[in-house]
Order: sequence, then structure tokens, then C-alpha cells
Amino acid sequence: MVDKSEMIFGVRAVIEAIQAGKEIDKILVKKDIQSDLSKELFAVLKGTLIPVQRVPVERINRITRKNHQGVIAFTSSVTYQKTEDLVPFLFEQGKNPLFVMLDGITDVRNFGAIARTCECAAVDAVIIPAKNSVSVNADAMKTSAGALHTLPVCREQSLKGTLQFLKDSGFHIVAATEKGDYDYTKADYTGPMCIIMGAEDKGVSYDNLALCDEWVKIPMLGTIESLNVSVAAGILIYEAVKQRNNANQ
Repeated sequence: MVDKSEMIFGVRAVIEAIQAGKEIDKILVKKDIQSDLSKELFAVLKGTLIPVQRVPVERINRITRKNHQGVIAFTSSVTYQKTEDLVPFLFEQGKNPLFVMLDGITDVRNFGAIARTCECAAVDAVIIPAKNSVSVNADAMKTSAGALHTLPVCREQSLKGTLQFLKDSGFHIVAATEKGDYDYTKADYTGPMCIIMGAEDKGVSYDNLALCDEWVKIPMLGTIESLNVSVAAGILIYEAVKQRNNANQ
């Protein structure tokens, strides 16, 4: 069930919210919308990272009976950050940054669980794509046990471009993949780095894998082929914690 307090109904109200700089998680627009006001909405959306989904009007009607004019915006529970702003800030603070990037993960419970682990392990940020991804909504907040209130989340237009920026900034990129070359404990997690996790069905996309420095895998000793992604993320994150702690001793 959706929390109605997190929604904005109507084209003009949504336009005004975007122009006011309100953090919007996503927007649902009825498929055949063609009004002049809707054209203004799409013009305002140009250049933003706000995901827009065209859906049958019946879906919107199931959410609300208010005068929605074919448009509903869901506000975000957090202010998304930009990786390009966060990296120099962390370096200026003398930090040794550790990021976790989520490629194509859509299950909000997994996202919340990963965020909780990240916060407990002092990960500096989680990076997600603007499209085809989970986002920070009420369910994610609940599953994260509040971690998403403090853990920075960067929402990016292109994970590929973000990975290239991280590499150019001196980050080491480690991908968790069944195509991994060796056991996850063999990778080097001690310097500035980003761990990238993919969806359980598709894994990390090839374009993103191509930019990674190391491909690692977690040994599967039973009959099931893969771990839940939040569990796998926890294993890699705490291997990074162990190596970093040992390096500082």
C-alpha cells in the first residue's frame, strides 16, 4: 500500500514541485496523455534524472481517485547525491572511500538490506542508476532499519560513466559475478574502491564489467547456484572491512 502523503497529484502540481527543487523519486504518466500542460511537464523534465513511467490510466486510478489529470509524482525520502561531488569531498576529508554500486537491482527489500549492511560497515555511499532500479522509498527505508536516513545515495544517469569517473579518480573497481576469475578474498579492497553488485537474474551488465579491475566470485558449495544479492553484498563488504582494518594495524 502506497503512503498517500508521499504523492503529488496533477500536472501543474508536479511541474511546480520539480521547479521548486523538490526531490522526486519517480513519476507515473498515463500512456495517452497529450495536453498542452503535459508537454510543459516533459519540457521541465528534460535534463533531470527523474524516472518517468508511462502506464495505463487504470493503474493510476487504483492508486488514487483524486483529480490526478493522468500524472502522479512520488516524492523521495532522501536527497540524492552526485558521485562527482562526493568523491572530492571525501578525499578532502582524508578518507579512503568505499562505495557500493547496484546494477539493475529492483527488489526494494534487497536494497534496504544492502543499505543496512553498508551503514554498519561505514560504506561511504551507495550508487544506483536513475532507470530500471530500486529507489529510496518508504519500504526501502523500513527494510534498511533507518540506515538510508544517514547513508548517502547517489543516483546517476549512467553507471558506465560513473565507473569511468571513479577509475579516473583512482578507484579500484571490483565486480561480484559468476564469471569471476577467482575467489572474492583474493581481490584487493584496501584502497579507494567500489564494489559493484548486479541483479540475481542478470548480474552486472557486460558494459560495466568491462570497466572493472577485478571480477570475483563467492564459492557455491551446495546445490543452489547463487546467493541472495544482499547476502552476497554483505560478504564482499565485510571482506573489504577486514582487509582495510588489517592494513591499518
